[in-house]
Amino acid sequence: MSEKAVQVVSQTTRRPAFKSPTLDDAESKALTRRILWKLDTRVLPPITILYLCNFFDRSNVGNAKILGLETDLHLVGKQYATALCIFYVFYVLADVPSNLFLKKATPRVWLSLLAVLWGISVMCIGFVRNYAGFFVLRCLLGLFEGGLYPGSLLYLSTMYTREELALRVGVFYSSASLSGAFGGLLASGLSHIPPTSIVDGSWRWIFIIEGLLTVVCGIAAVGLIPNSIETASFLTPGEQEHALARLDLSNNVSGSPTEPEAFRWSKVVRGILSPQLWFTGLAYFAICCALYSFSLFLPTIIVSLGYSGSKAQLMTVPPYAVAAMTVTLYAFLSDRLRLRGVLSLFALPLGVIGYAVIARVESNSVKYGMTLLMGVGIYSSVPPILVWLLNNSTGHYKRATSGAMQLVLANCGGIVAAFLYPNSEKPLYYKSHNVAMGCLLAACVLILLNVLYCWKVNTDKAKGKYDKYAGYGDDRDPSFKMSL
Repeated sequence: MSEKAVQVVSQTTRRPAFKSPTLDDAESKALTRRILWKLDTRVLPPITILYLCNFFDRSNVGNAKILGLETDLHLVGKQYATALCIFYVFYVLADVPSNLFLKKATPRVWLSLLAVLWGISVMCIGFVRNYAGFFVLRCLLGLFEGGLYPGSLLYLSTMYTREELALRVGVFYSSASLSGAFGGLLASGLSHIPPTSIVDGSWRWIFIIEGLLTVVCGIAAVGLIPNSIETASFLTPGEQEHALARLDLSNNVSGSPTEPEAFRWSKVVRGILSPQLWFTGLAYFAICCALYSFSLFLPTIIVSLGYSGSKAQLMTVPPYAVAAMTVTLYAFLSDRLRLRGVLSLFALPLGVIGYAVIARVESNSVKYGMTLLMGVGIYSSVPPILVWLLNNSTGHYKRATSGAMQLVLANCGGIVAAFLYPNSEKPLYYKSHNVAMGCLLAACVLILLNVLYCWKVNTDKAKGKYDKYAGYGDDRDPSFKMSL
C-alpha cells in the first residue's frame, strides 16, 4: 500500500475531537462527556427496550412451537413456515415508507405508535383458534414491526457522531440477543401455568404477556424519546449547540447546507443506486438467513439434542446471553478502532466454524457448545455493518433510503429462514446447517468487496478524482472520507 493510500486510511479512521472555540480543551471534553452521558441515559434506553420487545415479539413463536402451538392450531404441512414467511414479507414492505415518513411523523410519536400496534397484534395471537387467524395476525405484526428497526437506526445516527455510533448501535442491537434469553426464561416460567377455559395452552400466555409488556413500553416511550438534539429538553441550550457542532464536524463535508433539507427524489435514487447499499445489503441478507433461522429454530434445535419442556426453554438462554456480551464488545472495538466492515470479518468466521462443526459431530455437548459459537459469530457481526452504511451516507433522505433499503434486503433473509429448518430435516439438520454456513461465507466475501470499494473511493478522492463534487455537501465531496 502506498504512503498516500495509508494517509487516506488514516483519515477515515481518525478525526479530531470537536473543540468549542469559546472553551479550552478540558472544558470542551467535559462538556462532551456530559452530553454523551445524557444521551446514553435518556435516548438509548427507551429505544433499546422497544427493540427488545420488537425482537422477542417476532421470535417468541419458536418458544410457542415446542409448547404446542402447531397442535392446538391444527397446523399441517408448511402452514407454520408460511406464517413465518408472510411476517417477513410485510416487515420488508414497511421498511422504506416508514423511514421516509419518520421525519414528518416525528420519532417520538411514530416509533411509540408502532410499538403499541404490534403489541396489540401479539396479544391477539394468544387468542387465535385456527391457521387463518394466525396468518392474518402475523401479517399485521410484520407491517407494524417493520418500521422500528430502520427508524431507530436512522434516529440514532442523528443523535451521535459517526465515531460514537457503533457502540450505541451495539448496545441497541444486543437487545436482540437478550430478547432470546428473556424469551426463554419467560417461556420456561409460563409453561407451568395450568390451562383455563379461555387460555387453554401455556404457549398462549407467551403472546399475551409479551404483547402486554410491549404496549406498556410503547406508551411509556412517548414521554421519553426526544425528537432531535434541538428538542431534547434534558440538554441545555449550550449543550445543544455543542452537540450539533460535533455532529457537523463528524460529517466532515464542506459546503453542507445550513437550511433544513428538502425532500428530492434524486436523493432517494442516489440511496438506492449506492454500491455500498448492495454490498452491505446482500451481506446482511446472507447473515440474516442464518440469524433469523437461529432465533426462530434454536428451541427446536435444542429439543433435537435431547432436551424437552421447560429445560429446553432454559437451555436457549446461554447462547443469547453470551452473544449479547460479545455484541457490545465488538461494537466498542468498532468505535475505538474506527473500523466497520473489517471488524465484521473477524466475527463471521466464528459462526462459520460453529455451523461447520454442529453439522458434522455426534456429541450433543459439542453441538450445544457450537450454538454458543454460532450466536457469537452471527450477532457480533451485525452492528458494524449497520453503522457502516449510515456512516458513509450523508443527507437525511439519502441516509433514510439506503438505510431502509439495506434492511429490506436483509429482512428478506427471514423469508429464507422460515423454510431453512423443516421438520423433515430432524434431528440432524445437516443440510440446514450447511446452508446457513454457506450464507455466512458469502457475507464474508461481500463485506470484503465493500471494504475494497470504500478504500478505492478514498484513494481516488486523495488523487483528486472527486474534485468536481467539491461543495456538493454530501458524501461525494472530496472532504468526506469513507469509513472502512
